[in-house]
Amino acid sequence: MVLIKEYRVLLPVSVEEYQVGQLFSVAEASKDNTGGGEGIEVLKNEPYELDGEKGQYTHKIYHLQSKVPGFVKMVAPEGSLVFHEKAWNAYPYCRTIVTNEYMKDNFFVKIETWHKPDFGDQENVHGLDSNTWKEVEVVPIDIADNSQINEGDYKANEDPACYRSEKTGRGPLKQDWKKELANNPSCPHMCAYKLVTVKFQWWGLQGKVERFIHKQEKRLFTNFHRQLFCSLDRWVELTMEDIRRMEDETQKELDEMRQKGAVRGMSAKDE
Repeated sequence: MVLIKEYRVLLPVSVEEYQVGQLFSVAEASKDNTGGGEGIEVLKNEPYELDGEKGQYTHKIYHLQSKVPGFVKMVAPEGSLVFHEKAWNAYPYCRTIVTNEYMKDNFFVKIETWHKPDFGDQENVHGLDSNTWKEVEVVPIDIADNSQINEGDYKANEDPACYRSEKTGRGPLKQDWKKELANNPSCPHMCAYKLVTVKFQWWGLQGKVERFIHKQEKRLFTNFHRQLFCSLDRWVELTMEDIRRMEDETQKELDEMRQKGAVRGMSAKDE
Protein backbone atom coordinates (compact mmCIF):
# COMPACT_ATOMS: atom_id res chain seq x y z
CA MET A 1 0.00 0.00 0.00
CA VAL A 2 1.07 3.56 -0.70
CA LEU A 3 -0.43 6.95 0.17
CA ILE A 4 -0.86 9.29 -2.84
CA LYS A 5 -1.82 12.97 -2.85
CA GLU A 6 -1.70 15.63 -5.57
CA TYR A 7 -0.69 19.11 -4.44
CA ARG A 8 -1.62 22.01 -6.72
CA VAL A 9 0.32 25.27 -6.46
CA LEU A 10 -0.99 28.24 -8.46
CA LEU A 11 1.50 31.04 -9.13
CA PRO A 12 1.45 34.44 -10.91
CA VAL A 13 4.46 33.52 -13.07
CA SER A 14 4.75 31.88 -16.48
CA VAL A 15 5.83 28.27 -17.04
CA GLU A 16 9.00 29.63 -18.69
CA GLU A 17 9.79 31.96 -15.78
CA TYR A 18 9.19 29.21 -13.23
CA GLN A 19 11.89 27.00 -14.74
CA VAL A 20 14.52 29.55 -13.74
CA GLY A 21 12.81 30.55 -10.47
CA GLN A 22 12.55 26.95 -9.28
CA LEU A 23 16.23 26.18 -9.85
CA PHE A 24 17.29 29.47 -8.26
CA SER A 25 15.11 28.77 -5.21
CA VAL A 26 16.33 25.16 -4.88
CA ALA A 27 19.92 26.41 -4.72
CA GLU A 28 19.00 29.01 -2.09
CA ALA A 29 16.97 26.52 -0.01
CA SER A 30 19.85 24.02 -0.10
CA LYS A 31 22.11 26.58 1.57
CA ASP A 32 19.42 27.39 4.14
CA ASN A 33 19.32 23.72 5.21
CA THR A 34 23.02 22.89 5.32
CA GLY A 35 25.41 23.16 8.25
CA GLY A 36 26.59 21.41 11.41
CA GLY A 37 27.29 18.08 9.72
CA GLU A 38 23.84 17.96 8.14
CA GLY A 39 22.45 19.08 4.84
CA ILE A 40 22.74 18.40 1.14
CA GLU A 41 25.60 16.83 -0.77
CA VAL A 42 25.42 17.06 -4.58
CA LEU A 43 26.96 13.98 -6.25
CA LYS A 44 25.83 14.57 -9.84
CA ASN A 45 24.32 17.42 -11.84
CA GLU A 46 24.47 16.63 -15.55
CA PRO A 47 22.38 16.43 -18.74
CA TYR A 48 20.64 13.12 -19.48
CA GLU A 49 18.69 11.47 -22.29
CA LEU A 50 16.57 8.38 -21.62
CA ASP A 51 13.90 6.80 -23.85
CA GLY A 52 13.37 10.04 -25.75
CA GLU A 53 13.22 12.11 -22.55
CA LYS A 54 15.89 14.82 -22.24
CA GLY A 55 16.77 17.06 -19.33
CA GLN A 56 19.03 17.52 -16.31
CA TYR A 57 19.79 14.68 -13.88
CA THR A 58 20.80 15.30 -10.29
CA HIS A 59 21.77 12.91 -7.51
CA LYS A 60 21.92 14.36 -4.02
CA ILE A 61 22.45 12.90 -0.56
CA TYR A 62 20.48 14.36 2.35
CA HIS A 63 22.03 14.05 5.81
CA LEU A 64 18.93 14.65 7.93
CA GLN A 65 19.33 13.54 11.54
CA SER A 66 17.37 16.51 12.98
CA LYS A 67 14.71 16.47 10.24
CA VAL A 68 13.41 13.00 11.12
CA PRO A 69 10.64 12.55 13.74
CA GLY A 70 11.62 11.18 17.13
CA PHE A 71 9.47 8.07 16.81
CA VAL A 72 11.59 7.02 13.81
CA LYS A 73 14.91 7.86 15.48
CA MET A 74 13.96 5.57 18.38
CA VAL A 75 13.94 2.49 16.14
CA ALA A 76 16.35 3.49 13.35
CA PRO A 77 20.03 2.60 13.86
CA GLU A 78 22.70 5.29 13.85
CA GLY A 79 23.82 6.20 10.35
CA SER A 80 20.58 5.05 8.72
CA LEU A 81 19.05 8.55 8.43
CA VAL A 82 20.72 9.32 5.12
CA PHE A 83 18.50 9.71 2.06
CA HIS A 84 19.31 9.63 -1.66
CA GLU A 85 17.40 11.93 -4.00
CA LYS A 86 17.55 11.25 -7.73
CA ALA A 87 15.80 13.75 -9.98
CA TRP A 88 15.12 13.85 -13.71
CA ASN A 89 14.18 17.38 -14.75
CA ALA A 90 12.70 17.17 -18.26
CA TYR A 91 10.88 20.46 -17.81
CA PRO A 92 7.93 21.06 -17.86
CA TYR A 93 7.78 17.50 -16.47
CA CYS A 94 9.98 16.53 -13.50
CA ARG A 95 10.35 13.31 -11.54
CA THR A 96 12.10 12.92 -8.18
CA ILE A 97 12.61 9.71 -6.19
CA VAL A 98 13.89 9.64 -2.60
CA THR A 99 15.18 6.36 -1.15
CA ASN A 100 17.02 5.08 1.92
CA GLU A 101 19.66 2.35 1.74
CA TYR A 102 18.78 0.97 5.18
CA MET A 103 15.07 0.49 4.35
CA LYS A 104 15.67 -0.50 0.72
CA ASP A 105 12.37 -1.45 -1.02
CA ASN A 106 10.31 -0.70 2.08
CA PHE A 107 10.61 3.07 1.62
CA PHE A 108 10.39 5.63 -1.15
CA VAL A 109 8.93 9.03 -1.86
CA LYS A 110 8.15 9.77 -5.50
CA ILE A 111 7.27 13.30 -6.64
CA GLU A 112 6.07 13.76 -10.20
CA THR A 113 5.34 17.31 -11.34
CA TRP A 114 3.68 18.76 -14.39
CA HIS A 115 3.93 22.53 -14.83
CA LYS A 116 0.92 23.74 -16.82
CA PRO A 117 -0.13 27.24 -18.02
CA ASP A 118 -3.55 26.98 -16.34
CA PHE A 119 -5.31 27.77 -13.06
CA GLY A 120 -5.01 24.34 -11.46
CA ASP A 121 -8.34 23.11 -12.79
CA GLN A 122 -7.20 20.08 -14.80
CA GLU A 123 -8.07 16.64 -13.48
CA ASN A 124 -5.64 13.72 -13.59
CA VAL A 125 -2.87 15.47 -15.51
CA HIS A 126 -0.55 12.57 -14.63
CA GLY A 127 -2.73 10.08 -16.51
CA LEU A 128 -3.33 7.61 -13.67
CA ASP A 129 -5.74 4.75 -14.20
CA SER A 130 -9.25 5.53 -12.98
CA ASN A 131 -9.11 3.26 -9.90
CA THR A 132 -5.85 4.82 -8.70
CA TRP A 133 -7.04 8.37 -9.42
CA LYS A 134 -10.17 7.78 -7.31
CA GLU A 135 -7.94 7.21 -4.28
CA VAL A 136 -5.85 10.37 -4.78
CA GLU A 137 -6.58 13.32 -2.49
CA VAL A 138 -6.20 16.69 -4.26
CA VAL A 139 -4.69 19.34 -1.96
CA PRO A 140 -4.71 22.97 -3.18
CA ILE A 141 -1.96 25.21 -1.77
CA ASP A 142 -2.52 28.97 -1.52
CA ILE A 143 0.89 30.62 -1.13
CA ALA A 144 -0.69 33.86 0.14
CA ASP A 145 -2.78 32.24 2.88
CA ASN A 146 -0.79 32.58 6.09
CA SER A 147 -3.12 30.16 7.87
CA GLN A 148 -1.62 27.38 5.73
CA ILE A 149 1.86 27.70 7.26
CA ASN A 150 3.25 26.89 10.69
CA GLU A 151 3.62 29.92 12.94
CA GLY A 152 7.33 29.21 13.33
CA ASP A 153 7.84 29.14 9.55
CA TYR A 154 6.54 32.67 8.98
CA LYS A 155 9.04 35.20 7.61
CA ALA A 156 7.90 38.75 6.88
CA ASN A 157 10.20 38.98 3.85
CA GLU A 158 8.64 35.80 2.42
CA ASP A 159 4.98 36.82 2.75
CA PRO A 160 3.28 37.03 -0.69
CA ALA A 161 0.44 39.00 0.89
CA CYS A 162 2.95 41.83 1.54
CA TYR A 163 5.51 41.43 -1.26
CA ARG A 164 5.48 43.60 -4.40
CA SER A 165 7.89 42.92 -7.26
CA GLU A 166 9.56 46.13 -8.40
CA LYS A 167 10.63 44.61 -11.72
CA THR A 168 7.28 43.06 -12.71
CA GLY A 169 4.69 44.96 -10.64
CA ARG A 170 3.20 41.67 -9.38
CA GLY A 171 1.90 41.42 -5.84
CA PRO A 172 1.03 41.83 -3.12
CA LEU A 173 -1.31 38.82 -3.28
CA LYS A 174 -4.40 39.82 -1.33
CA GLN A 175 -7.30 37.58 -0.27
CA ASP A 176 -8.93 37.42 -3.74
CA TRP A 177 -5.67 37.23 -5.69
CA LYS A 178 -6.66 34.06 -7.55
CA LYS A 179 -9.85 35.67 -8.90
CA GLU A 180 -7.93 38.81 -9.82
CA LEU A 181 -5.32 36.70 -11.60
CA ALA A 182 -8.02 34.91 -13.63
CA ASN A 183 -9.43 38.30 -14.69
CA ASN A 184 -6.05 39.80 -15.61
CA PRO A 185 -4.86 38.49 -19.01
CA SER A 186 -1.72 40.66 -18.85
CA CYS A 187 -0.34 38.73 -15.83
CA PRO A 188 1.14 35.27 -16.51
CA HIS A 189 0.02 32.27 -14.49
CA MET A 190 0.76 28.58 -14.08
CA CYS A 191 0.09 25.63 -11.80
CA ALA A 192 2.53 23.03 -10.50
CA TYR A 193 0.69 19.70 -10.20
CA LYS A 194 2.79 17.69 -7.74
CA LEU A 195 1.79 14.03 -7.43
CA VAL A 196 3.41 12.58 -4.29
CA THR A 197 3.51 8.84 -3.64
CA VAL A 198 4.78 7.73 -0.22
CA LYS A 199 5.64 4.18 0.85
CA PHE A 200 6.93 3.40 4.33
CA GLN A 201 6.56 -0.29 5.11
CA TRP A 202 7.40 -0.76 8.78
CA TRP A 203 5.07 -2.63 11.07
CA GLY A 204 3.36 -0.35 13.58
CA LEU A 205 4.67 2.86 12.00
CA GLN A 206 3.50 2.76 8.38
CA GLY A 207 0.37 4.93 8.53
CA LYS A 208 1.82 7.40 11.01
CA VAL A 209 5.03 7.96 9.04
CA GLU A 210 3.30 8.18 5.64
CA ARG A 211 0.94 10.85 7.00
CA PHE A 212 3.90 12.66 8.61
CA ILE A 213 5.84 12.68 5.32
CA HIS A 214 2.85 14.08 3.43
CA LYS A 215 2.43 16.77 6.06
CA GLN A 216 6.09 17.70 5.68
CA GLU A 217 5.85 17.69 1.87
CA LYS A 218 2.90 20.12 2.00
CA ARG A 219 4.84 22.30 4.42
CA LEU A 220 7.88 22.22 2.15
CA PHE A 221 5.90 23.01 -1.03
CA THR A 222 4.10 25.90 0.69
CA ASN A 223 7.22 27.52 2.17
CA PHE A 224 9.28 26.91 -0.98
CA HIS A 225 6.79 28.60 -3.30
CA ARG A 226 6.27 31.53 -0.94
CA GLN A 227 10.03 32.02 -1.02
CA LEU A 228 10.12 31.61 -4.81
CA PHE A 229 7.51 34.32 -5.42
CA CYS A 230 9.00 36.72 -2.88
CA SER A 231 12.45 36.43 -4.49
CA LEU A 232 11.04 37.15 -7.97
CA ASP A 233 13.19 40.26 -8.52
CA ARG A 234 16.34 38.25 -7.76
CA TRP A 235 15.80 35.67 -10.52
CA VAL A 236 13.29 36.95 -13.09
CA GLU A 237 16.04 38.35 -15.35
CA LEU A 238 18.41 35.38 -15.05
CA THR A 239 19.08 32.94 -17.92
CA MET A 240 19.55 29.17 -17.72
CA GLU A 241 23.29 29.79 -18.24
CA ASP A 242 23.26 31.98 -15.14
CA ILE A 243 21.49 29.22 -13.21
CA ARG A 244 23.96 26.48 -14.20
CA ARG A 245 26.84 28.73 -13.13
CA MET A 246 25.07 29.42 -9.84
CA GLU A 247 24.50 25.68 -9.26
CA ASP A 248 28.22 24.96 -9.68
CA GLU A 249 29.08 27.65 -7.13
CA THR A 250 26.39 26.41 -4.75
CA GLN A 251 27.71 22.84 -4.91
CA LYS A 252 31.11 24.03 -3.67
CA GLU A 253 29.50 26.15 -0.95
CA LEU A 254 27.41 23.23 0.29
CA ASP A 255 30.46 21.00 0.67
CA GLU A 256 32.09 23.64 2.88
CA MET A 257 28.94 24.56 4.84
CA ARG A 258 28.04 20.97 5.71
CA GLN A 259 31.32 20.55 7.59
CA LYS A 260 30.92 23.58 9.85
CA GLY A 261 28.47 25.82 11.67
CA ALA A 262 25.20 24.87 13.31
CA VAL A 263 22.36 22.67 12.05
CA ARG A 264 20.01 24.81 9.96
CA GLY A 265 16.55 24.70 8.39
CA MET A 266 13.22 23.16 9.36
CA SER A 267 13.36 20.53 12.06
CA ALA A 268 10.86 17.73 12.48
CA LYS A 269 8.10 18.11 15.04
CA ASP A 270 6.35 14.99 16.28
CA GLU A 271 2.61 15.53 16.01
